[in-house]
Amino acid sequence: MTDMNAGLNVLEPQLARELEERVSLATREDTARGLFFNGALGAVKVLGGDSAMQRCIEAAGEKKYVDFFNYPVASFLKLAFTAAQVMGPQLGGFDSALRRMGVQATTDFLSSAAGKTLLLLASNNPKRMVGNLHSGYRAAVSYGERGVKWTGDTSGVFTMKRDFMTPAYHEGVLQAVIEAVGGKQVQVQGRKTGPLDSEYSLSWQ
Repeated sequence: MTDMNAGLNVLEPQLARELEERVSLATREDTARGLFFNGALGAVKVLGGDSAMQRCIEAAGEKKYVDFFNYPVASFLKLAFTAAQVMGPQLGGFDSALRRMGVQATTDFLSSAAGKTLLLLASNNPKRMVGNLHSGYRAAVSYGERGVKWTGDTSGVFTMKRDFMTPAYHEGVLQAVIEAVGGKQVQVQGRKTGPLDSEYSLSWQ
């Protein structure tokens, strides 16, 4: 895909192929809020400076993002993969950088009106928070289905269908959201179960 060249020029071949696969499955209706773009760009600027941030902007194809406007998830994928490649050396690798972006995304979303409502409904109860996460995702992105199967009072398996971000990214999201409502010693282990499907074993104290 020639329009992806700006995003691919910093990626290893295997990562470039995964990015291309995920982008190819996205439609115009698959969107994410601008706050996720801004959070990722802010992290890149802190760690890599203006030149690194500019590289990510070029990969995504937009110069500015409004937090609660919707933008194509394909653009966010290009930005996120480029950002993870840029930040990886300082954060322990590509997947670690994606986890960091997932944590940042959670922080930014929970500070929004929709996120504050989610926190209020959870009442500092991690199980209640995870049980309500599907509605939080619906407020943030236009795609995907999510659910949870409990294996105990403080453990479960969270599933995602047709979600474009990688398991590493959502490991960061889920860990941060459980910690935000008081979960301690949080463990999140994700695995890919299909081209856009994944599941996450969760536990906390």
